[in-house]
Amino acid sequence: MDALNNLVLTLQDFMSGKLLVVLLVGSGIWFTIKLRGVQFTQLGKSFKAVFGNIKLNGEKAGKDGMTSFQSLATAIAAQVGTGNLAGAATALVMGGPGAIFWMWISAIFGMATIFVEASLAQKYKTVDDSGEATGGPVYYIRAAYKGTFGKVLAGAFAVLITLALGFFGNMVQSNSIGDAFRGAFGINPLIVGVVVAVLAAFIFLGGVGRIASVTEKVVPIMAAFYILGSLILIFMHIGQLPEAFRQIFVGAFNPGAAIGGFSGVAVSQAIKYGVARGLFSNEAGMGSTPHAHAVARVKHPCDQGLVAMMGVFIDTLIILNLTALSVLCTGTLTEAGQSLTGAALTQAAFNTGFGSFGKIFIAICMFFFAFSTIVGWYFFGEKNVRYLFGSKAVKPYAALVVVFIIIGSALKVDLVWNLSDLFNSLMVIPNLLGLWAMSKVVSDLYEDWKKQQPAKVK
Repeated sequence: MDALNNLVLTLQDFMSGKLLVVLLVGSGIWFTIKLRGVQFTQLGKSFKAVFGNIKLNGEKAGKDGMTSFQSLATAIAAQVGTGNLAGAATALVMGGPGAIFWMWISAIFGMATIFVEASLAQKYKTVDDSGEATGGPVYYIRAAYKGTFGKVLAGAFAVLITLALGFFGNMVQSNSIGDAFRGAFGINPLIVGVVVAVLAAFIFLGGVGRIASVTEKVVPIMAAFYILGSLILIFMHIGQLPEAFRQIFVGAFNPGAAIGGFSGVAVSQAIKYGVARGLFSNEAGMGSTPHAHAVARVKHPCDQGLVAMMGVFIDTLIILNLTALSVLCTGTLTEAGQSLTGAALTQAAFNTGFGSFGKIFIAICMFFFAFSTIVGWYFFGEKNVRYLFGSKAVKPYAALVVVFIIIGSALKVDLVWNLSDLFNSLMVIPNLLGLWAMSKVVSDLYEDWKKQQPAKVK
């Protein structure tokens, strides 16, 4: 078992540390060029499309899909998870403050990639055997590659994402909730796991309508709660904000000069950890969020592409960024050095400003972030289970996910956790192959969308 775990760790280190960073950032650059900087030229319309249509109680979702905002909320539910509390902190410890600069860069290019994913998911969405709207990478992969190769590639993606997110990934999320509540309130993680599983089962069994109804309410509230808490903490240490930005910009190119204790950190480490944490948090290019964007009820596929870009913006450039600034402004990174990492470092930062309430605040955020991710990842897995086995397999899949949530809350098996990371990385390959093959299609789609836009008044 140890030998297998070591092999999985070696493969995952290669995938996440080198290969995927190059492939994902490279894809983002390629689509930025191909679409002539869509994340810059259409940023205003993206903001308007999202923030002009926020509704906590929108139209009821059904077999024909969700509203555009409900689809985005479901996508953000998956994007904003425990990584937003732990990811930025880990990047800071391993790559120094400069890692945050490279995290920004990954997000900027990732916005172009996710525009492509969402637009293609819309174009190739279909109806399954139960009459429910569905879509995602498996469908644009099949459209890109005809015959056996396309079937195998799509099938491999479907299996990998179901295992990585639906089963193993949700074990990780429930374990994070259990640990947080044990640390903050002394509650047995298994009890927490059972409560989370019951709540999750209620949502799962309600189908797409209940999932959409929950995400459109929970996501804006949880985001606002964390943003407000972070801003209060940063405001309490506002005098340190210029120094925090100095450390980020200097550390991006000279980590040793940014802050004491990081003299051994190379620029390559800052780039590696900053880019990796950003990409694995916002999930641009990974093939997960297109499942939510595929079922949006929109007039043109690129309408949802615009909305999808805001998911990356909110996840990385707002929430992850606030975590990083909270740690830097409070001086927690300087005090802890590399002795603390992940969520523990974030918690220490909030304890600095809020005292004992800090760990309670983080525990509450951890619950909402992780629980919303469970709902989002279940949804993504369900779409692929429908693709592989038909609609009859949905209820058995939901039951299994509930069991995995309970087990995950009380049991942490390193091999399972590492397999989740590896499968999460591997599913990127078939997704990117599909996106690259569809470059011309999405370019034509974007040009068609632009022609339909009203002319500017001079």
